[in-house]
Amino acid sequence: MGRSDARHGSRLGFWLPVLLVVALLAGAGTAYWLDRDRPDPHEEPAAVAPPSGLELPPLADPSPVAAPAAGVADPRKVRRAVARLLRDDDLGPHVLAAVAGLDGMPLFAKGRGTAIPASTLKLLTSAAALETMGPEQTFATTVVAPSRRRIVLVGGGDPLLASKRPGKDAYPRVADVVTLAKDTAARLLARGTTRVRVGYDATLFTGPDVSPHWPDSYVPDQVVAPIQSLWVDEGRPASGYGRVEDPAQTAATAFGAALARAGVEVVGVPEPREAGVGDEELARVSSPPLGQIVEHTVATSDNEAAEVLARQTALATGAPATFAGGAGAVLDTVAALGVPTEGAEVYDGSGLSRDNLLDPETLTGLLDVAAAPEHPELRTVLTGLPVAGFNGSLTQRFTQDADAAGRGAVRAKTGTLTGVSGLAGTVTDRTGTPMVFAFLSDRIDPVDTLDARAALDQITSALAGCRCS
Repeated sequence: MGRSDARHGSRLGFWLPVLLVVALLAGAGTAYWLDRDRPDPHEEPAAVAPPSGLELPPLADPSPVAAPAAGVADPRKVRRAVARLLRDDDLGPHVLAAVAGLDGMPLFAKGRGTAIPASTLKLLTSAAALETMGPEQTFATTVVAPSRRRIVLVGGGDPLLASKRPGKDAYPRVADVVTLAKDTAARLLARGTTRVRVGYDATLFTGPDVSPHWPDSYVPDQVVAPIQSLWVDEGRPASGYGRVEDPAQTAATAFGAALARAGVEVVGVPEPREAGVGDEELARVSSPPLGQIVEHTVATSDNEAAEVLARQTALATGAPATFAGGAGAVLDTVAALGVPTEGAEVYDGSGLSRDNLLDPETLTGLLDVAAAPEHPELRTVLTGLPVAGFNGSLTQRFTQDADAAGRGAVRAKTGTLTGVSGLAGTVTDRTGTPMVFAFLSDRIDPVDTLDARAALDQITSALAGCRCS
């Protein structure tokens, strides 16, 4: 090949890729100008025309996959289903009942006035927390550094903070002090700090740690932990049984041990120390979303979690983070939602106090509001309700032959204290008609405790087996 041919081949090798790129860009530009007025298939798929030659039938509204649920139940049929069963002697002489449709229409009532709600009160606490903070709210536990060799563990009122990392399948997936300690150690070691003193700040909540409306035996008998804004495992010891005397100090000790394992020496024992406004934040972990915490609280009837949620509701509304502040904030919030609260007396968030009093219509009213399309933020109050015979506090209930219709059709929050038994929740009858109900009995002979509980299971199962529409 001559020199001119070599130069020609070299020029061709250089310009050919360039010409191809220009052609591609020109084609893309042409396609853009041609397609710029066409609908975007990602944004408007129904507006995209079919390929040439393909004819499609016109769009039509699909037929329902199932018949719509039946309408409002007949009050006479509801009465026939439950009135006789509510006269069971095992329930004692003071039984209150309310059944309503999801539209709020009363279907049945027995008795007047109020009764001790026990743990059914957690429905109000959970709804108030969701209404004031929203289901996506989380609660942070942080570590701050007032000085180079001193750090403070700050409790943010996470009710489910754990002493160990959760399993991969855990739900809700809780925050833990082991992860917090490792993140803290990484920050400390990166700046050359290998020894620190640990303090802890549990001042978010104020007032007494133990309700004056609880029996004096509750904390000594380890029925419930002192309510603090910093704890791990809800104030339970490593064994999981009983409660610790000082949940905040126990949490700080667990954090300090994890910090030492992560390579930072802890000098002395953790001591109370209030964090400063301008202290540098080293690390933080956040709780699961509030919606998940509510599901857990309602399903398992978690007393400690409910008390923390009441305090958080107080803070969210500007009230003092005390038992009284939390109880008042809960009652005010549900009343603002349109729930009837006449005669209600509330002194805690868990229902452990025997001084609490509710009309059953307060509970059915709350359930109606939680089910309303206008209040999607309250939905986890309902999704957290245990399913009869299946999960949560109803796992071991609805076991008799007379309860068969209720299994899977009843979802309810339990309420149990000595001499007190209650159920409040939702039920779907045999025609597909949904209803809400609340049954409260608070003068039960202790020897009839299990029989009274079985009677309530039978009553709600009767609603499930009713053709009430």
